[in-house]
Amino acid sequence: MTGGKGQRSEQTKNKIVEAAHALFIENGYAGTTFQAVADAAGVSVQTVYFHYGSKSRLLRRVVDAASAGDGEPGPLLDRPSFAALREPADPATAIRLWVRESGAVLDRVAPVLTVVRDAAPGDPDMAAQWADDSARRRAAHGAFIAVLTGLHAVRHGLSERRAVDVAVALLSPELFLVLTRECGWTAAEWEGWAADQLAHALLPG
Repeated sequence: MTGGKGQRSEQTKNKIVEAAHALFIENGYAGTTFQAVADAAGVSVQTVYFHYGSKSRLLRRVVDAASAGDGEPGPLLDRPSFAALREPADPATAIRLWVRESGAVLDRVAPVLTVVRDAAPGDPDMAAQWADDSARRRAAHGAFIAVLTGLHAVRHGLSERRAVDVAVALLSPELFLVLTRECGWTAAEWEGWAADQLAHALLPG
């Protein structure tokens, strides 16, 4: 009985998050209400409040779910896909794997991160969330640069901080959306370009 209730509760939360994801992207942060989320998810507005309490908490969960890609919260760096980056001895291969992983995440999360960024100037909760999201992206790229450093692959004279700056910029959600949404690049075209640019900037000539 308890297990069945727990499973139904998780299914309800997932429906709420999926509905909220679409509405936040379509209507923005200010234009998305708990009532609209409840209607889209097929639940009562009280159920949305019970599970998430505030719109900022709900958007935080939407971002986390989009980042993970499977509805399960958890740090990207703890996942097997990141551990696999340590296996190749060839740094160019490691870069291609990281860009591929980053592209998959960006395809899911970049549109909703734009919602957070656009709401940040007028909302302290969103400003704090944008700062946290930015710090987490930097930490992820920093961990990848540490992998390259462990392979003694970072170009001589390039500091670790500057190498992280380059990765953060080239693999940013903003640039991803410009190239794939505004310029019409395919995911494969973005991936090839980003891997080439990152290798050129980070690896010895």
